[in-house]
Parts: sequence; structure tokens; C-alpha cells
Amino acid sequence: MAGAVEARLAELGLTLPAVVPPLASYQPAVQSGAYVYTSGQLPMVDGKLAVTGKVGAEVTPDEAKELARTCALNALAAVKSVAGDLDRIKRVVKVVGFVASASDFTGQPAVINGASELLGAALGDKGVHARSAVGVAVLPLDAPVEVEVQVELVEA
Repeated sequence: MAGAVEARLAELGLTLPAVVPPLASYQPAVQSGAYVYTSGQLPMVDGKLAVTGKVGAEVTPDEAKELARTCALNALAAVKSVAGDLDRIKRVVKVVGFVASASDFTGQPAVINGASELLGAALGDKGVHARSAVGVAVLPLDAPVEVEVQVELVEA
């Protein structure tokens, strides 16, 4: 049975996807004490990237913002795979977003707002977090965006 967080996602027209399988030697998420750390999540949908390229060149900032939202949804799936229930999230502590950027693109924070806004919509005040938005030359599979999330859990 889905909890309150997944119900809010459903109200937004979203379904929590299956956890994206690792592309290399790592786990999608690990728990240490009360914290869950996700690996970087790409904007995979049904096992593939819908869009590739650099933001500010082949990918528009608006497209990239939507892709960051998909990354955050994938991160929530990774958190659930470890925590068992998204309602155990006490708060999102930190979000780190990477944007594969054209050399003159400086709008990384607006792109990563896609992830931040999704977490806020799904978790309310628990979704408010610290954040970094970093421009990079290239990401795995030529993805435009990658997002990792750290959350604190309440006791089970």
C-alpha cells in the first residue's frame, strides 16, 4: 500500500518508477545510520535516456529542468528501495545536481530547480534542503542532468 508521499506523487500525475539498475559497480542507494545516500540518478525512463546532449546546446534549459525532475523521482525510488517507505523521510538534507553544460551556459541552478521543486511538492517542508548545482563537461551516457539526494529517516 502506498503511503502519503506516494499519494502526493499520484496527485501530481506521477508514479514512483522501478529503481534504475546500476550502470557500474555501485548501489543505487545505501543507508548509514539514519541517513540514505543515493548514487547519482540519471533521467532514465523505462531503462533509457529520452534526451542526450549538453544543456544550452542540444537540450533547452526547460527540457533539462524536466529531466532533473525525473532524476529526483528516480532518487526517491532509490531511497524507497532502502528505507522501505517514503513516509520514513524525516527531511531531505542535501541535493547535488550536475548539468552537462555548453561552454557558455550558466543556468545550472534553474535546471536543478526541477529536482528541488519535485521534492518540495512530494514532501512539503520535509523536502526543503541544502543544494549544489554544478556545471560539468559531460555525464554518463551523455545525459544532460544527474542528481543525487541525501535524506534523513525517522526510526522504523
